[in-house]
Amino acid sequence: MSRGLDEGLIATTVAQKSFVNEFSLQDKSLDASQRANRLSNITSMVHIGSIPGALIAFLLCERMGMLWSMRQLCTLWLTGVIIVITASGRLGQIYAGRFIMGLGIGQAGVVAPTYLAEIAPRSARGMLVSVFGMSEYIGIMVGYFAAWGAAVHMPSTSSRQWIIPQSIQIIVAGLLIMGSFLCEESPRHLCRVGKWDEARRALGKIWGLPDDHHEISTGLEGIKGQLEYEQECSLYRSCIGSLKELFLSRSNIRRLLFVVSSQILSQWSGANSLTTYAPELFSLFGIKGQSEKLFTTAIFGAVKFVASLLCAILLIDHVGRKRSLISGILVQQVAMWYIAIYLTVNASLAGAESPSTKRAALGSIIFIYFVGIGWAMGWNSIQYLLNAEIFPLRVRATGSSLLMCFHYVNRYGLSKVSYSRGPMNQFLAIPDQDRLFHPCYCRTPSVPKGHFGFLL
Repeated sequence: MSRGLDEGLIATTVAQKSFVNEFSLQDKSLDASQRANRLSNITSMVHIGSIPGALIAFLLCERMGMLWSMRQLCTLWLTGVIIVITASGRLGQIYAGRFIMGLGIGQAGVVAPTYLAEIAPRSARGMLVSVFGMSEYIGIMVGYFAAWGAAVHMPSTSSRQWIIPQSIQIIVAGLLIMGSFLCEESPRHLCRVGKWDEARRALGKIWGLPDDHHEISTGLEGIKGQLEYEQECSLYRSCIGSLKELFLSRSNIRRLLFVVSSQILSQWSGANSLTTYAPELFSLFGIKGQSEKLFTTAIFGAVKFVASLLCAILLIDHVGRKRSLISGILVQQVAMWYIAIYLTVNASLAGAESPSTKRAALGSIIFIYFVGIGWAMGWNSIQYLLNAEIFPLRVRATGSSLLMCFHYVNRYGLSKVSYSRGPMNQFLAIPDQDRLFHPCYCRTPSVPKGHFGFLL
């Protein structure tokens, strides 16, 4: 949810006139490339902070336990948000605040799936990890609607138009910290530090079983066997040891290559770029006016949330991982094809606003929603589920941390490519009133017609 809130809010914040004017995102002294770089630096700074954040999570989970790791990551997240909303036009402070936010948000992608993998019964693990993936879209939806409400009810001359939506993150981080005191620590961590009675009680409370139930005893015996094996092998006495087992074991290498491949395919499929830059994309399809663009974007977030919820409940544990993934990829691929063809053909028509072109543009908006549905069915849950299930427990935290580092590197690269390279920076150079129905910016000498469609 932390990452979803940031994605939803920053996607809409950088489109708010109050934010654009305060931080000179369209300063006339800057050329199109400089404007695009400034904007992409703001949006991607969280991804840069998330890379070391994912590594920090591995160390803290082993030493502090899951709950204290969660509390400190929420504190970092909250601190970063406060730095951002008090920037008062200082661009460097925005960068610093979003980097600190990333340190916290990056840890969440490791702590939560690892915690779920350690406490969840095997039969419910798929649904629970899918619900974790779904929670990202709760954050996206809340962020989109908060920005839309601020755009409707607050003047574009006031910085409150972007500060108040950003402040929602402070509330959520605070609620998560308080809510963590109602949770149980990971039984595996409690066993590791010798608190076996607390581990039995915690596992019984989590599973809803009496402490002396045979399933609780079986679960603790399994944890005990793993811990004893780790203590017997010198490899497991340090962080270096976990890395050695991960990279020197042939079976673990195969697992690592498999999940790295899934991360590359999922991140570069384009769904996250559509989420981050949705308001700009809807401008290309004829959505006029700031509030209309933000409302359409908010509906996009709601569609992704509902789709991910239904997939978590109905698909993952009933249809199976493989069928759900293939179905989602096919839906996303067909939708992307339509959008790319529309942008390419419409650019060659010089943006003529004929009735058929308007209907085609409406179809593109609908197919953007289908991209979200396909992503929810396929890559959204699978990338976290594979991460949570595929590694043995003794190297799970290490593997998850490294994989999430790779995840955030891809997110950063994708964010920079979408804005700093290709046609989006040309799009930013065009005044708002000219970004109406068609991708005419593709007619600039340095960018081929339909280039954005080709990029998709």
